[in-house]
Amino acid sequence: MTGAEWLGRVAANAAAGAEPAAAPAPGADFPFYNGHPVALGARQWCFVLLALAAAYGALYIPAMVAWRVSGGWAAVVPAIVFPLLPLLALRAVAGPQWQVLFRRMGWRDLGLAVGLVFLSIGVTVAVALIVAHFFGAVPNPVIKALAGMGTKEKLVFMASTVPHLIGEEILTVLPFLALLTWLAGPLGWPRRRAIAGAWVLASVLFGALHLPTYGWNVAQSLIIISTSRAVLWLAYLRTKNLSVAALAHILNDWLLLGFVVLLGAVVG
Repeated sequence: MTGAEWLGRVAANAAAGAEPAAAPAPGADFPFYNGHPVALGARQWCFVLLALAAAYGALYIPAMVAWRVSGGWAAVVPAIVFPLLPLLALRAVAGPQWQVLFRRMGWRDLGLAVGLVFLSIGVTVAVALIVAHFFGAVPNPVIKALAGMGTKEKLVFMASTVPHLIGEEILTVLPFLALLTWLAGPLGWPRRRAIAGAWVLASVLFGALHLPTYGWNVAQSLIIISTSRAVLWLAYLRTKNLSVAALAHILNDWLLLGFVVLLGAVVG
């Protein structure tokens, strides 16, 4: 619906005494790359990405690592710092328009998130079986940490994953939008090609950043993790709403971690 059509419908509803229709959802296109709602230049993107790199790097400070797997409320500290620092940087350059990343969700958004979770698990398992056969695989250290926690510690840890996983979505969306700005702007790529290029590159970057987590297993990080990231990222590509992408990521990881915890309880 165009803006003129929406205004016409509002006017018609108002004349008939009906409730005004909701405004067109902001973010009909991806933000920032085309100057809407504000334009971000190279220096501004560098500032935001440096803040993002600092936030991610802070997760590997020994004290932060200890807090993350402590099973206590200290795990919440690095989980909150991780998304907070890059969002503050984005707010510094974009003002209140940083909020366009997150919007309210509807039932369709919920259905999309759930559907992508099962799609991601199916695709990831298939890819993981192939990669593990040829290159081997390293278990996620979080699984080992969970095995040594009591019930209370597990609940606290699962709660701390919410802000952390939102941080991982920010770890994807900011490079994605920066790459989209570069590809569609200075490089002059067509919009669809720029979106596809930014999607692939951001997914591979996300996988590469997990190399330390998986013992520098290149195939596992760049193929399995990047594939899982690319599938779940369809939530943002479809809705331009990071709330939906974050929900899909949280449901995905909670389902997998919950299965591991349940399996451990049964076996134990």
